[in-house]
Amino acid sequence: MYGTSYSGFNSIQVAMERPPALKAIIPIYATDDRYADDVHYFGGAMRGLDVLDYPCYMAAMNALPPVPSIYGDDWRRVWEQRVKETEPWLVTWLEHQRFDDYWQFGSLRPTYGAIECAVMIVAGWADGYRNNTLRTFEAMTCPKRLIVGPWAHSSPETSVPGPNHDLIPEHLRWWDHWLKGIDNGVDREPPIVLYAQRSTLPAPDRREVRGEWRWEPTWPPTRLVATDLALARAATTGEDERFDQLEIRGDVGWTAWISCAAGMPWGQSDDQRPDEVHSLTYTWQPLEHELEILGYAKVRLTVSSSTPIAYLSAKICDVFPDGTSSLVTRGLLNLTHRDDRTAPTPLEPGQPYEVEFDLEAASWTFEAGHRIRLDLAGADWPNAWPSPCAGTLTVDRASAVLTLPVVEGPTPVIERPVLPPARPSPVVPVLDRADRDDKENPGWTRWEITHDQLTRETRAYAGSFNDHVASDGVPSFSELYGGHMAVRTNSPGTARAEAEARFVMRFPEATCESHVVMTLASTETEYQLRFDLTTSESGKARWHRSWERTFPRDHQ
Repeated sequence: MYGTSYSGFNSIQVAMERPPALKAIIPIYATDDRYADDVHYFGGAMRGLDVLDYPCYMAAMNALPPVPSIYGDDWRRVWEQRVKETEPWLVTWLEHQRFDDYWQFGSLRPTYGAIECAVMIVAGWADGYRNNTLRTFEAMTCPKRLIVGPWAHSSPETSVPGPNHDLIPEHLRWWDHWLKGIDNGVDREPPIVLYAQRSTLPAPDRREVRGEWRWEPTWPPTRLVATDLALARAATTGEDERFDQLEIRGDVGWTAWISCAAGMPWGQSDDQRPDEVHSLTYTWQPLEHELEILGYAKVRLTVSSSTPIAYLSAKICDVFPDGTSSLVTRGLLNLTHRDDRTAPTPLEPGQPYEVEFDLEAASWTFEAGHRIRLDLAGADWPNAWPSPCAGTLTVDRASAVLTLPVVEGPTPVIERPVLPPARPSPVVPVLDRADRDDKENPGWTRWEITHDQLTRETRAYAGSFNDHVASDGVPSFSELYGGHMAVRTNSPGTARAEAEARFVMRFPEATCESHVVMTLASTETEYQLRFDLTTSESGKARWHRSWERTFPRDHQ
């Protein structure tokens, strides 16, 4: 079995059941933890931009009919049954705001020994499932291999960023050995093939990250050294001699955008300086020699909050000599989850707490003359939904430490892996926003940030439309999805997301449409959700359903 994202999850979950006929899998951009490393929750906080995307368009997709020419004359009855029985997945996600049995079901973590067949993981440093890479590889005891490139949540051949490669030959080598018994040496090569990234200027549509391919024989490498950087030794924007105060502002994070880059408008982060104005920053001296990190950085500090529920965002940045701040990795902790994600507990205002949390897996070489910077903030919006209350976080700089996974020395494998280049493809990533009023244009993409000075509201707009021509027996179809998120800078609990998704399938038998409009709003104490689903056939309305629910914020 193999597949990307959802199909990668399927491969992992079936392998956990150990069917005798399953000999090998290749999960691509998949996860071992459905709660913490997926589209649902991030550090114990609900995801933000993902709400505009995945749960909305899946609600519309799940209400489409079966293919009439394949299913037969009864396809309309089955279509009606689908519409009447479907439920928006977001309803269930909001019913489970902390880690519980619902999330454990389908999660490989921590029972990695459940998989016994051969596993080749394919991952990307710009993908949202990057944490599955090194963590799962280390824990599994089955035959295993890992290929991790610079890629986003899209094909390694067309991903932005690249460099791009054709991995199909690597897939075939894996299948040939484990399914056919061919002795092609794939089981004797160093098991980790990784793209070691290095200082690259940021851009939302960055085409390529600088770096080089290499092999690693083990994880963790024996030359990996946990290196502490004391915040007290860094230049800071904090004004006190020891205690740094940070106002919780709901819209900090917009320059970092989404932690799972994919096709546009789900692009990469930009220069972090606009967000750093509203963050605590800690910047160390320029490096005399380049410094490479690989794996999971960690933040350890003592923090107090003026509110019982608060989040702490941490970002490591590469500061170029000209001042450009390029995001390297990020992490977030809902401070009520500081001890246990199954049983969060509120903070006592003013009480200091020692907290420690990992940032996302990363590969990066900071070049000589560059500076390492840590940004702390009370939000990572719109990547994560904001915390409920305005307030102040206080960080004790004297005891705070950033721990970096530093690689000392070269890889013991001198030979370099050589991956095939990407095949010529007619697929061109959509990078430019087209005129959405141009009816002749087959597609458009929107990615905008606006700031309303009077209402103190920041909005993030994201969406796309594509009209696909019929090909290879697949009828023509169009797809639209996206919307906007909004948050009050002075009242982070006052936030909302408005999204829509529409699929139009032009079958020879009929043109079928599924359209969903979703609104999710929050106050300090609750989430308010509404879904409206409408379907039509050849312009005639068929079935309509609505859902409206209110959920208490569970330490969110």
